[in-house]
Amino acid sequence: MGLFDHSNNDVSRRSFLRGAGLGLGIPALSGILAACSNAISQTPATGGVAVAHQEGEHTSPTAAPAGQGGMSAEEMDAMHEAGVNAFVQGVKTEGLGNQPLEPKMDGDVKVFELTASVIQWEVDAGVKVEAWAYNNQVPGPMIRVTQGDKVRLVLKNDLPESTSIHPHGLLVQNPKDGVPGITQKAVKPGETYTYEFTVMNSGSHMYHSHHNAAKQITKGLLGTFIVDAKNPADEAAYDIDTLLVLNDQLGGFTLNGKSFPATAPLTAKVGQKLRIRYFNQGLVAHPMHLHGNAMTVVARDGYEQPVPWKCDTVNVAPGERWDVVVDCQEPGVWAFHCHILNHAESPHGMFGMVTALIVS
Repeated sequence: MGLFDHSNNDVSRRSFLRGAGLGLGIPALSGILAACSNAISQTPATGGVAVAHQEGEHTSPTAAPAGQGGMSAEEMDAMHEAGVNAFVQGVKTEGLGNQPLEPKMDGDVKVFELTASVIQWEVDAGVKVEAWAYNNQVPGPMIRVTQGDKVRLVLKNDLPESTSIHPHGLLVQNPKDGVPGITQKAVKPGETYTYEFTVMNSGSHMYHSHHNAAKQITKGLLGTFIVDAKNPADEAAYDIDTLLVLNDQLGGFTLNGKSFPATAPLTAKVGQKLRIRYFNQGLVAHPMHLHGNAMTVVARDGYEQPVPWKCDTVNVAPGERWDVVVDCQEPGVWAFHCHILNHAESPHGMFGMVTALIVS
């Protein structure tokens, strides 16, 4: 089992999507596609939650929807199809978050070095926003250890303001909790700060800033901290492991730092068990809905559920982590999105928190 890496799956995803009937054979439509890309990724200049994606009222099946610039039904359909076609082809963007961070060893201590800095991050093709990032990626590097490991986090602050790191969900000694003014002094620009602790509890956890957090976290100072159980039998069985970090400020609504159609699909073979770990590092809840498949909830906030239960929508509130296992039995391309609909679809097509599960 290993972390799903979407960087090498472009050819297989294109061929499978076409075979499944989603390669829509859309003409070039370069102007429409460019307009679609700009429209679906648009956010206010303040970096706030996107407001340009609300549905207008339809006056008739063929009339131009009110407040949508006089678009005809055909023009709207073309933009929707162009967005899907771009996803099928695989949108190329700079930067890839959630990349595993290999520790340096200092005796029996695993040392993870994190540098916080201001970067430009491409959330969709040609759409770049200012991000505050760990090690130049959003989400920051994935830290993965085993229960009982000794860990040292070394934070270097290259930001224009102070910061910190809070190990969200991890049971640590009080001085290592990462809250300026309560457990430590703020880490000022140019300073380096070290957190060292023994990892006591397993599960899906996070790390993020806890200083001016409504700005710093939502601009990208966030990452995942996975702790494998010391006894693998204590966790639900799975074949593929994938992470979905939900954010609703950086460039609009994003999954793993990207907005549809630049999001990556999840892939599995028939018969495989796919573990999905949800992390909400945003400001509002996101009910994540998977079409055509049941999700078995196996853990919440890193704690295994005594009685797993099934659903097709998981409401992930800010700060929460939910782990589900999908038994992939039915081949096809299955839509997968936040079900707060203006986080996922507009008159210009799907955007934001949309991806697909591809079972082949």
